[in-house]
Amino acid sequence: MERNLKNVLVISFGFLLLFTAYGGLQSLQSSLNSEEGLGVASLSVIYAALILSSMFLPPVLIKKLGCKWTIAISMCCYIAFSLGNFYASWYTLIPTSVILGLGGAPLWSAKCTYLTIAGTSYAEKAGKNAKDIINQYFGVFFLVFQSSGIWGNLISSLILSQSSTKVEISEEDLACCGAYNCLTDTANTTGSAKPSNSLIYTLLGVYTASGVLAVLLVIIFLDQIKSDQAETEKEKLEAPSFWSTFLATFRHLKDKRQCLLIPLTMYSGFEQGFLSGDYTKAYATCALGIQYVGYVMICFAAVNSLCSLLFGKISQFTGRKLLFALATVTNTACIIALLLWKPHPKQLAVFFVFPALWGLSDAVWQTQTNALYGILFEKHKEAAFANYRLWESLGFVIAFGYSTKLQVYIKLYVLLSVLVLSMVMYGAVEYLEAKSSPRTLTATKKENGGLHSQETCM
Repeated sequence: MERNLKNVLVISFGFLLLFTAYGGLQSLQSSLNSEEGLGVASLSVIYAALILSSMFLPPVLIKKLGCKWTIAISMCCYIAFSLGNFYASWYTLIPTSVILGLGGAPLWSAKCTYLTIAGTSYAEKAGKNAKDIINQYFGVFFLVFQSSGIWGNLISSLILSQSSTKVEISEEDLACCGAYNCLTDTANTTGSAKPSNSLIYTLLGVYTASGVLAVLLVIIFLDQIKSDQAETEKEKLEAPSFWSTFLATFRHLKDKRQCLLIPLTMYSGFEQGFLSGDYTKAYATCALGIQYVGYVMICFAAVNSLCSLLFGKISQFTGRKLLFALATVTNTACIIALLLWKPHPKQLAVFFVFPALWGLSDAVWQTQTNALYGILFEKHKEAAFANYRLWESLGFVIAFGYSTKLQVYIKLYVLLSVLVLSMVMYGAVEYLEAKSSPRTLTATKKENGGLHSQETCM
Protein backbone atom coordinates (compact mmCIF):
# COMPACT_ATOMS: atom_id res chain seq x y z
CA MET A 1 0.00 0.00 0.00
CA GLU A 2 1.22 3.52 -0.83
CA ARG A 3 2.76 4.92 2.35
CA ASN A 4 0.86 8.22 2.47
CA LEU A 5 -2.46 6.44 1.97
CA LYS A 6 -1.59 4.03 4.79
CA ASN A 7 -0.98 6.95 7.12
CA VAL A 8 -4.26 8.59 6.07
CA LEU A 9 -6.10 5.36 6.91
CA VAL A 10 -4.34 5.05 10.29
CA ILE A 11 -5.40 8.58 11.24
CA SER A 12 -8.92 7.96 9.91
CA PHE A 13 -9.48 4.77 11.90
CA GLY A 14 -7.83 6.28 14.99
CA PHE A 15 -10.33 9.14 14.89
CA LEU A 16 -13.12 6.64 14.21
CA LEU A 17 -12.36 4.74 17.42
CA LEU A 18 -11.86 7.89 19.47
CA PHE A 19 -15.01 9.67 18.34
CA THR A 20 -17.15 6.56 18.50
CA ALA A 21 -16.63 6.97 22.23
CA TYR A 22 -16.73 10.76 22.50
CA GLY A 23 -19.66 11.20 20.09
CA GLY A 24 -21.73 8.67 22.00
CA LEU A 25 -20.92 10.31 25.33
CA GLN A 26 -21.63 13.78 23.99
CA SER A 27 -25.12 12.86 22.81
CA LEU A 28 -25.92 11.25 26.19
CA GLN A 29 -24.61 13.98 28.52
CA SER A 30 -27.90 15.80 29.00
CA SER A 31 -29.65 12.49 29.81
CA LEU A 32 -27.06 10.66 31.92
CA ASN A 33 -25.92 13.72 33.87
CA SER A 34 -29.06 15.81 34.05
CA GLU A 35 -28.75 16.74 37.73
CA GLU A 36 -28.30 20.51 38.06
CA GLY A 37 -27.49 20.69 34.34
CA LEU A 38 -24.12 19.00 34.81
CA GLY A 39 -24.13 17.34 31.38
CA VAL A 40 -24.91 20.53 29.45
CA ALA A 41 -22.41 22.46 31.58
CA SER A 42 -19.68 19.94 30.72
CA LEU A 43 -20.32 20.39 26.99
CA SER A 44 -20.14 24.17 27.33
CA VAL A 45 -16.86 23.87 29.25
CA ILE A 46 -15.44 21.58 26.56
CA TYR A 47 -15.97 24.08 23.76
CA ALA A 48 -14.92 27.06 25.88
CA ALA A 49 -11.65 25.26 26.67
CA LEU A 50 -11.36 24.36 22.99
CA ILE A 51 -11.48 28.06 22.12
CA LEU A 52 -8.67 28.83 24.58
CA SER A 53 -6.69 25.88 23.27
CA SER A 54 -7.12 27.05 19.67
CA MET A 55 -5.57 30.39 20.51
CA PHE A 56 -2.11 29.13 21.37
CA LEU A 57 -1.58 25.38 21.84
CA PRO A 58 -1.63 23.88 18.29
CA PRO A 59 1.37 25.72 16.78
CA VAL A 60 3.41 25.18 19.94
CA LEU A 61 2.73 21.45 20.28
CA ILE A 62 3.00 20.64 16.57
CA LYS A 63 6.37 22.37 16.27
CA LYS A 64 7.70 20.81 19.50
CA LEU A 65 6.28 17.28 19.19
CA GLY A 66 5.42 16.84 15.52
CA CYS A 67 2.01 15.84 14.18
CA LYS A 68 2.13 12.18 15.27
CA TRP A 69 2.80 12.73 18.97
CA THR A 70 0.51 15.74 19.13
CA ILE A 71 -2.30 13.49 17.87
CA ALA A 72 -1.46 10.69 20.33
CA ILE A 73 -1.22 12.92 23.41
CA SER A 74 -4.37 14.85 22.48
CA MET A 75 -6.30 11.59 22.16
CA CYS A 76 -5.40 10.79 25.77
CA CYS A 77 -7.27 13.97 26.78
CA TYR A 78 -10.45 12.48 25.31
CA ILE A 79 -9.94 9.27 27.28
CA ALA A 80 -9.74 11.36 30.48
CA PHE A 81 -13.27 12.62 29.77
CA SER A 82 -14.54 9.03 29.44
CA LEU A 83 -12.97 8.18 32.78
CA GLY A 84 -14.52 11.25 34.38
CA ASN A 85 -17.98 9.94 33.48
CA PHE A 86 -17.53 6.82 35.63
CA TYR A 87 -18.16 8.97 38.69
CA ALA A 88 -19.85 12.03 37.24
CA SER A 89 -19.82 15.05 39.51
CA TRP A 90 -18.81 18.69 39.29
CA TYR A 91 -15.40 17.71 40.71
CA THR A 92 -14.68 15.05 38.08
CA LEU A 93 -16.58 15.96 34.92
CA ILE A 94 -15.75 19.66 34.72
CA PRO A 95 -11.94 19.20 35.10
CA THR A 96 -11.92 16.35 32.56
CA SER A 97 -14.02 18.52 30.23
CA VAL A 98 -11.34 21.21 30.47
CA ILE A 99 -8.65 18.60 29.69
CA LEU A 100 -10.61 17.37 26.66
CA GLY A 101 -11.13 20.91 25.38
CA LEU A 102 -7.44 21.74 25.71
CA GLY A 103 -6.55 18.61 23.73
CA GLY A 104 -9.16 19.15 21.03
CA ALA A 105 -7.56 21.98 19.06
CA PRO A 106 -4.06 20.40 18.83
CA LEU A 107 -5.67 17.10 17.80
CA TRP A 108 -7.60 18.55 14.88
CA SER A 109 -4.89 20.99 13.83
CA ALA A 110 -2.28 18.21 13.77
CA LYS A 111 -4.63 15.97 11.77
CA CYS A 112 -5.34 18.66 9.19
CA THR A 113 -1.65 19.58 8.96
CA TYR A 114 -0.67 15.93 8.54
CA LEU A 115 -3.17 15.29 5.74
CA THR A 116 -2.23 18.48 3.91
CA ILE A 117 1.50 17.71 4.04
CA ALA A 118 0.89 14.08 3.02
CA GLY A 119 -1.28 15.15 0.10
CA THR A 120 1.22 17.75 -1.08
CA SER A 121 4.10 15.26 -0.78
CA TYR A 122 2.33 12.58 -2.81
CA ALA A 123 1.22 15.10 -5.46
CA GLU A 124 4.82 16.23 -5.99
CA LYS A 125 6.04 12.65 -6.42
CA ALA A 126 3.16 11.62 -8.70
CA GLY A 127 3.11 14.85 -10.71
CA LYS A 128 -0.52 15.53 -9.78
CA ASN A 129 -2.43 18.60 -8.62
CA ALA A 130 -1.88 19.01 -4.86
CA LYS A 131 -5.35 20.48 -4.41
CA ASP A 132 -7.00 17.36 -5.85
CA ILE A 133 -4.96 14.95 -3.71
CA ILE A 134 -5.63 16.96 -0.53
CA ASN A 135 -9.36 16.92 -1.32
CA GLN A 136 -9.24 13.14 -1.81
CA TYR A 137 -7.37 12.59 1.47
CA PHE A 138 -9.88 14.70 3.40
CA GLY A 139 -12.66 12.80 1.66
CA VAL A 140 -11.23 9.44 2.76
CA PHE A 141 -10.74 10.74 6.29
CA PHE A 142 -14.29 12.02 6.65
CA LEU A 143 -15.73 8.87 5.06
CA VAL A 144 -14.23 6.82 7.89
CA PHE A 145 -14.53 9.46 10.63
CA GLN A 146 -18.19 10.37 10.09
CA SER A 147 -19.20 6.74 10.48
CA SER A 148 -18.24 7.09 14.16
CA GLY A 149 -21.69 8.59 14.62
CA ILE A 150 -23.18 5.31 13.45
CA TRP A 151 -21.15 3.10 15.79
CA GLY A 152 -21.36 5.42 18.81
CA ASN A 153 -25.14 5.66 18.62
CA LEU A 154 -25.50 1.95 17.84
CA ILE A 155 -23.41 0.93 20.86
CA SER A 156 -25.36 3.16 23.23
CA SER A 157 -28.70 1.99 21.78
CA LEU A 158 -27.83 -1.68 22.14
CA ILE A 159 -26.51 -1.36 25.68
CA LEU A 160 -29.08 1.05 27.10
CA SER A 161 -32.17 -0.22 25.24
CA GLN A 162 -33.03 -2.57 28.11
CA SER A 163 -33.94 0.34 30.35
CA SER A 164 -35.79 2.49 27.79
CA THR A 165 -39.52 2.82 28.15
CA LYS A 166 -41.90 3.65 25.34
CA VAL A 167 -44.45 6.35 26.12
CA GLU A 168 -47.61 7.37 24.25
CA ILE A 169 -47.32 11.01 23.25
CA SER A 170 -50.56 13.00 23.42
CA GLU A 171 -51.77 15.49 20.82
CA GLU A 172 -51.35 18.21 23.44
CA ASP A 173 -47.67 17.36 23.78
CA LEU A 174 -47.27 17.18 19.99
CA ALA A 175 -48.48 20.78 19.78
CA CYS A 176 -45.30 21.76 21.63
CA CYS A 177 -43.03 20.08 19.05
CA GLY A 178 -41.32 21.69 16.07
CA ALA A 179 -40.15 25.22 15.32
CA TYR A 180 -42.62 26.89 17.68
CA ASN A 181 -41.89 24.55 20.56
CA CYS A 182 -42.93 25.29 24.12
CA LEU A 183 -39.99 26.41 26.22
CA THR A 184 -40.43 23.70 28.86
CA ASP A 185 -38.54 20.60 29.88
CA THR A 186 -41.66 18.84 31.14
CA ALA A 187 -42.96 17.60 27.82
CA ASN A 188 -42.13 14.05 26.87
CA THR A 189 -39.41 13.51 29.44
CA THR A 190 -41.11 10.69 31.28
CA GLY A 191 -40.06 8.16 28.70
CA SER A 192 -36.39 8.36 29.47
CA ALA A 193 -35.66 6.78 32.83
CA LYS A 194 -31.98 6.74 33.77
CA PRO A 195 -30.37 3.34 33.09
CA SER A 196 -28.94 1.22 35.89
CA ASN A 197 -25.36 1.81 37.04
CA SER A 198 -24.24 -1.56 35.68
CA LEU A 199 -25.41 -0.62 32.17
CA ILE A 200 -23.79 2.79 32.42
CA TYR A 201 -20.47 1.30 33.56
CA THR A 202 -20.61 -1.26 30.74
CA LEU A 203 -21.13 1.51 28.20
CA LEU A 204 -18.36 3.67 29.66
CA GLY A 205 -16.02 0.66 29.69
CA VAL A 206 -16.61 0.05 25.97
CA TYR A 207 -16.08 3.73 25.18
CA THR A 208 -12.87 3.94 27.23
CA ALA A 209 -11.47 0.81 25.55
CA SER A 210 -12.26 2.32 22.15
CA GLY A 211 -10.26 5.43 23.04
CA VAL A 212 -7.29 3.40 24.25
CA LEU A 213 -7.26 1.41 21.00
CA ALA A 214 -7.21 4.69 19.06
CA VAL A 215 -4.07 5.86 20.90
CA LEU A 216 -2.30 2.51 20.40
CA LEU A 217 -3.15 2.52 16.68
CA VAL A 218 -1.57 5.95 16.19
CA ILE A 219 1.53 5.22 18.28
CA ILE A 220 2.28 1.89 16.61
CA PHE A 221 1.33 2.44 12.97
CA LEU A 222 1.44 6.17 12.17
CA ASP A 223 4.68 7.49 10.64
CA GLN A 224 6.09 10.79 11.83
CA ILE A 225 5.86 13.30 9.01
CA LYS A 226 7.66 16.51 8.19
CA SER A 227 7.14 19.23 5.67
CA ASP A 228 9.50 19.54 2.71
CA GLN A 229 13.24 19.58 3.26
CA ALA A 230 13.59 23.32 2.65
CA GLU A 231 11.17 24.17 5.43
CA THR A 232 12.87 21.69 7.75
CA GLU A 233 16.28 23.23 7.18
CA LYS A 234 14.86 26.71 7.58
CA GLU A 235 13.37 25.77 10.95
CA LYS A 236 16.72 24.39 12.10
CA LEU A 237 18.51 27.60 11.17
CA GLU A 238 15.97 30.12 12.42
CA ALA A 239 14.68 28.32 15.55
CA PRO A 240 11.55 30.47 16.07
CA SER A 241 11.01 31.73 19.61
CA PHE A 242 8.25 30.48 21.90
CA TRP A 243 6.30 33.75 21.72
CA SER A 244 6.61 33.85 17.95
CA THR A 245 4.98 30.44 17.77
CA PHE A 246 2.51 31.31 20.54
CA LEU A 247 1.19 34.31 18.63
CA ALA A 248 1.06 32.56 15.25
CA THR A 249 -2.67 31.97 15.56
CA PHE A 250 -3.36 35.66 16.18
CA ARG A 251 -0.95 36.89 13.51
CA HIS A 252 -2.74 34.75 10.98
CA LEU A 253 -5.82 36.99 11.36
CA LYS A 254 -3.89 39.65 9.46
CA ASP A 255 -4.67 37.62 6.34
CA LYS A 256 -7.83 39.13 4.86
CA ARG A 257 -8.94 35.74 3.52
CA GLN A 258 -8.87 34.24 7.02
CA CYS A 259 -11.09 37.02 8.35
CA LEU A 260 -13.55 36.55 5.50
CA LEU A 261 -13.77 32.81 6.26
CA ILE A 262 -14.72 33.34 9.93
CA PRO A 263 -18.53 33.29 9.34
CA LEU A 264 -18.29 30.10 7.24
CA THR A 265 -16.17 28.42 9.90
CA MET A 266 -18.53 29.46 12.68
CA TYR A 267 -21.50 28.22 10.66
CA SER A 268 -20.04 24.72 10.84
CA GLY A 269 -20.44 24.89 14.64
CA PHE A 270 -23.90 26.45 14.41
CA GLU A 271 -25.35 23.82 12.07
CA GLN A 272 -23.86 20.83 13.91
CA GLY A 273 -25.01 22.24 17.24
CA PHE A 274 -28.55 22.74 15.92
CA LEU A 275 -28.90 19.18 14.63
CA SER A 276 -27.50 17.45 17.72
CA GLY A 277 -29.05 19.77 20.29
CA ASP A 278 -32.26 21.18 18.86
CA TYR A 279 -33.51 18.92 16.07
CA THR A 280 -33.15 15.79 18.19
CA LYS A 281 -34.97 17.40 21.12
CA ALA A 282 -37.68 19.57 19.54
CA TYR A 283 -38.53 17.23 16.66
CA ALA A 284 -37.39 13.61 17.16
CA THR A 285 -37.60 13.23 20.95
CA CYS A 286 -40.65 15.46 21.30
CA ALA A 287 -42.78 13.70 18.67
CA LEU A 288 -41.37 10.15 18.62
CA GLY A 289 -39.60 9.59 21.92
CA ILE A 290 -35.98 9.45 23.00
CA GLN A 291 -35.58 5.89 21.70
CA TYR A 292 -35.56 7.23 18.12
CA VAL A 293 -32.77 9.77 18.61
CA GLY A 294 -30.01 7.20 18.03
CA TYR A 295 -31.55 6.03 14.77
CA VAL A 296 -32.02 9.61 13.54
CA MET A 297 -28.36 10.41 14.22
CA ILE A 298 -27.26 7.16 12.58
CA CYS A 299 -29.06 8.28 9.43
CA PHE A 300 -27.22 11.61 9.54
CA ALA A 301 -23.85 9.95 10.12
CA ALA A 302 -24.32 7.36 7.35
CA VAL A 303 -25.20 9.92 4.67
CA ASN A 304 -22.47 12.26 5.92
CA SER A 305 -19.87 9.51 5.70
CA LEU A 306 -20.79 8.40 2.18
CA CYS A 307 -21.08 11.93 0.83
CA SER A 308 -17.71 12.88 2.33
CA LEU A 309 -15.98 10.31 0.14
CA LEU A 310 -18.09 11.23 -2.88
CA PHE A 311 -17.45 14.96 -2.63
CA GLY A 312 -13.75 14.42 -1.97
CA LYS A 313 -13.50 12.57 -5.28
CA ILE A 314 -15.77 14.68 -7.49
CA SER A 315 -14.46 18.03 -6.27
CA GLN A 316 -11.65 17.83 -8.82
CA PHE A 317 -14.28 17.78 -11.57
CA THR A 318 -16.93 20.11 -10.14
CA GLY A 319 -14.74 22.54 -8.21
CA ARG A 320 -15.43 23.62 -4.65
CA LYS A 321 -17.75 26.51 -5.60
CA LEU A 322 -20.41 24.19 -7.02
CA LEU A 323 -20.29 21.96 -3.93
CA PHE A 324 -20.62 24.95 -1.61
CA ALA A 325 -23.62 26.07 -3.66
CA LEU A 326 -25.20 22.60 -3.33
CA ALA A 327 -24.76 22.64 0.46
CA THR A 328 -26.17 26.17 0.71
CA VAL A 329 -29.30 25.33 -1.28
CA THR A 330 -29.84 22.07 0.65
CA ASN A 331 -29.41 23.67 4.08
CA THR A 332 -31.61 26.62 3.16
CA ALA A 333 -34.38 24.30 1.96
CA CYS A 334 -34.15 22.29 5.19
CA ILE A 335 -34.30 25.40 7.38
CA ILE A 336 -37.39 26.72 5.58
CA ALA A 337 -39.08 23.30 5.73
CA LEU A 338 -38.34 22.95 9.46
CA LEU A 339 -39.95 26.35 10.04
CA LEU A 340 -43.14 25.18 8.35
CA TRP A 341 -43.33 21.51 9.38
CA LYS A 342 -45.36 20.31 12.37
CA PRO A 343 -43.83 16.95 13.35
CA HIS A 344 -46.19 14.03 13.93
CA PRO A 345 -45.49 10.31 14.55
CA LYS A 346 -47.53 9.39 11.47
CA GLN A 347 -44.88 11.10 9.31
CA LEU A 348 -42.11 8.77 10.45
CA ALA A 349 -40.07 8.87 7.23
CA VAL A 350 -39.82 12.68 7.31
CA PHE A 351 -37.92 12.54 10.59
CA PHE A 352 -35.11 10.74 8.74
CA VAL A 353 -35.20 12.87 5.58
CA PHE A 354 -34.01 15.99 7.39
CA PRO A 355 -30.91 14.44 9.03
CA ALA A 356 -30.07 12.75 5.71
CA LEU A 357 -30.13 16.08 3.85
CA TRP A 358 -28.30 17.71 6.76
CA GLY A 359 -25.63 15.02 6.48
CA LEU A 360 -25.22 15.76 2.77
CA SER A 361 -24.68 19.46 3.51
CA ASP A 362 -22.39 18.83 6.46
CA ALA A 363 -20.21 16.60 4.29
CA VAL A 364 -19.55 19.62 2.08
CA TRP A 365 -18.92 21.98 4.99
CA GLN A 366 -16.43 19.55 6.56
CA THR A 367 -14.47 18.27 3.56
CA GLN A 368 -14.39 21.44 1.47
CA THR A 369 -13.78 23.94 4.28
CA ASN A 370 -10.93 21.84 5.68
CA ALA A 371 -9.42 21.43 2.22
CA LEU A 372 -9.93 25.15 1.50
CA TYR A 373 -7.90 26.07 4.58
CA GLY A 374 -5.13 23.67 3.55
CA ILE A 375 -4.99 25.08 0.03
CA LEU A 376 -5.27 28.81 0.78
CA PHE A 377 -2.86 28.80 3.73
CA GLU A 378 -0.39 26.11 2.67
CA LYS A 379 2.57 28.03 4.13
CA HIS A 380 0.90 28.60 7.52
CA LYS A 381 -1.04 25.38 8.00
CA GLU A 382 -0.73 25.08 11.79
CA ALA A 383 -1.95 28.61 12.50
CA ALA A 384 -4.69 28.36 9.86
CA PHE A 385 -6.17 25.14 11.20
CA ALA A 386 -5.90 26.49 14.75
CA ASN A 387 -8.09 29.38 13.60
CA TYR A 388 -10.48 26.88 12.05
CA ARG A 389 -11.00 25.09 15.36
CA LEU A 390 -11.20 28.42 17.22
CA TRP A 391 -14.04 29.85 15.16
CA GLU A 392 -15.91 26.56 14.76
CA SER A 393 -15.79 26.10 18.54
CA LEU A 394 -17.13 29.62 19.05
CA GLY A 395 -20.06 28.64 16.84
CA PHE A 396 -20.70 25.63 19.08
CA VAL A 397 -20.48 27.72 22.27
CA ILE A 398 -22.96 30.29 20.96
CA ALA A 399 -25.33 27.56 19.74
CA PHE A 400 -25.24 25.76 23.11
CA GLY A 401 -25.34 29.07 24.98
CA TYR A 402 -28.75 30.12 23.67
CA SER A 403 -30.07 26.56 23.30
CA THR A 404 -32.34 26.69 26.37
CA LYS A 405 -33.18 30.39 26.08
CA LEU A 406 -34.74 30.70 22.61
CA GLN A 407 -37.50 28.98 20.71
CA VAL A 408 -36.46 26.79 17.79
CA TYR A 409 -37.84 29.11 15.10
CA ILE A 410 -35.55 31.93 16.31
CA LYS A 411 -32.57 29.57 16.17
CA LEU A 412 -33.52 28.63 12.61
CA TYR A 413 -33.62 32.30 11.59
CA VAL A 414 -30.22 32.83 13.22
CA LEU A 415 -28.90 29.78 11.36
CA LEU A 416 -30.22 31.07 8.03
CA SER A 417 -28.73 34.53 8.61
CA VAL A 418 -25.29 33.12 9.43
CA LEU A 419 -25.47 30.89 6.33
CA VAL A 420 -26.24 33.85 4.05
CA LEU A 421 -23.44 35.91 5.57
CA SER A 422 -21.06 32.96 5.24
CA MET A 423 -21.72 32.59 1.53
CA VAL A 424 -21.31 36.30 0.86
CA MET A 425 -17.94 36.30 2.63
CA TYR A 426 -16.88 33.06 0.95
CA GLY A 427 -17.73 34.62 -2.42
CA ALA A 428 -15.40 37.49 -1.55
CA VAL A 429 -12.59 34.98 -0.86
CA GLU A 430 -13.11 33.34 -4.24
CA TYR A 431 -13.13 36.77 -5.88
CA LEU A 432 -9.81 37.66 -4.26
CA GLU A 433 -8.31 34.35 -5.37
CA ALA A 434 -9.55 34.76 -8.94
CA LYS A 435 -8.27 38.32 -8.99
CA SER A 436 -4.78 37.38 -7.80
CA SER A 437 -4.30 34.23 -9.92
CA PRO A 438 -4.18 35.91 -13.39
CA ARG A 439 -1.72 38.48 -12.04
CA THR A 440 0.53 35.69 -10.75
CA LEU A 441 0.33 33.82 -14.05
CA THR A 442 1.20 36.98 -16.02
CA ALA A 443 4.26 37.59 -13.84
CA THR A 444 5.39 34.00 -14.37
CA LYS A 445 5.15 34.35 -18.14
CA LYS A 446 7.18 37.56 -18.09
CA GLU A 447 9.90 35.95 -15.99
CA ASN A 448 10.17 33.12 -18.51
CA GLY A 449 10.45 35.43 -21.50
CA GLY A 450 6.91 34.86 -22.62
CA LEU A 451 7.30 31.07 -22.70
CA HIS A 452 4.14 29.04 -22.35
CA SER A 453 3.44 28.15 -18.73
CA GLN A 454 0.75 26.07 -17.09
CA GLU A 455 1.62 26.88 -13.49
CA THR A 456 -0.45 29.05 -11.18
CA CYS A 457 0.02 29.92 -7.54
CA MET A 458 -2.72 29.35 -5.02
